[in-house]
Amino acid sequence: MSNLGLRQRDAAAVAQIGKLRFSPLSLIGGRGNRLIEEGGRSLLDLSGSAGPAILGYSNPRIAEAVERAVRDMAGASLLLYPNGPAVALAERLLAITPGGEDRRVWFGHSGSDANDCALRVVVHATRRPRIISFIGSYHGNLSGSMGISGHTAMTHTLPRPGVLLLPYPDMFHRRFSAEDVLAQLDYHFETSFPPDQVAAVFLEPLMSDGGFIVPPPGFLAALQERCRRHGIKIVVDEVKVGLARTGRMHCFEHEGLSPDLVVFAKALGGGLPISAVVGPSDIMDCAPAFALLTTAGNPVSAAAGNAVLDAIAEEGLVERSARVGNLLQEGLRRLGDKYDIVGDVRGRGLAFGMELVANRATREAVPATTTAKIIYRAYELGAAMTYVGLKANVLEFMPPLTLTEDEAHEAVAIVDQSIADVQAGKVSDEQVASFMMW
Repeated sequence: MSNLGLRQRDAAAVAQIGKLRFSPLSLIGGRGNRLIEEGGRSLLDLSGSAGPAILGYSNPRIAEAVERAVRDMAGASLLLYPNGPAVALAERLLAITPGGEDRRVWFGHSGSDANDCALRVVVHATRRPRIISFIGSYHGNLSGSMGISGHTAMTHTLPRPGVLLLPYPDMFHRRFSAEDVLAQLDYHFETSFPPDQVAAVFLEPLMSDGGFIVPPPGFLAALQERCRRHGIKIVVDEVKVGLARTGRMHCFEHEGLSPDLVVFAKALGGGLPISAVVGPSDIMDCAPAFALLTTAGNPVSAAAGNAVLDAIAEEGLVERSARVGNLLQEGLRRLGDKYDIVGDVRGRGLAFGMELVANRATREAVPATTTAKIIYRAYELGAAMTYVGLKANVLEFMPPLTLTEDEAHEAVAIVDQSIADVQAGKVSDEQVASFMMW
């Protein structure tokens, strides 16, 4: 047994290419909405492990469902044989996702492979090579899903040939209005990007990793109208914001969208790896054995997915995320009365961000070091947090949907003290130098 701590062992054994570290937090367990670090200290989780921990940690529903599935394991895959948990989960996803009668479900392991599958299958089925996406979007970390993403963290990889990246209209910065973006799209259609060559638009109904950008009212509906006019499929990425997190079962319902394909992941497994694409049979059945993953749809992860859907329905998590999310957002918004650094608090339900600014008048972003220091100080005070945004200046709030009102008040108090302490110089540049990887 090594005498080194988890952080040292992690640094020596786990590849840098597969991790983000925002604080010294090193975990040995988790209970409810709290993470337990090496040494036994408990921290309030405000990130939900980047979204999957929709029911927190060691949730009895998931534990019992997974144990039953493991003790009587119906194979290890959906590839060769149907299994009960996976087929049941597919049926339930079809039932809760609006759409036509004749649809199918594909299972994967993560949002990256699900968006990758959606991309491949929609291009193949439509015989159209072009794709529309948005600057600031993050659709995954495989070659295909990365190639249609527009986040600043993805500039190490070239965009996919045939992708058009449009600005996502931002009501806080207002560099491009909804009308500006739609006019750009219309001009592209008239000139260099023929709409009859476009297979699909990939969109986030709430741009999460781009900084929790809420689209202007009517923008996505107008985009949808243009897509319908030209036979362009609408692929909605609900990976991070779907399944009750925003105060609706599906985030796209806030925008009145009727997507052709919907991509799920993160929350679907409650912490276990599973993703899904729901779409019409003429696309999803366009070719046999076209998107195979050996352990996709395995009965253990599918059992966890069924437990998650049970919890959403039986514990009223749609309503709860709206109510507790509003409470938490309002509490954090009031910090703007104390600190000029708080530029904006925006999002939906329990998926939102706090944008930090150096100047309220110009809305210039704070340096990434400032964001990192606030997260570091929050860690010291007992909360786990992360940041997003194209300039690394948006504190991310994606806690478990089981967050209580008392925990929401606790979160506000920790963020309040963290900002005050950072402004008082209590965190140095050296302390955060290794936690600015994104």
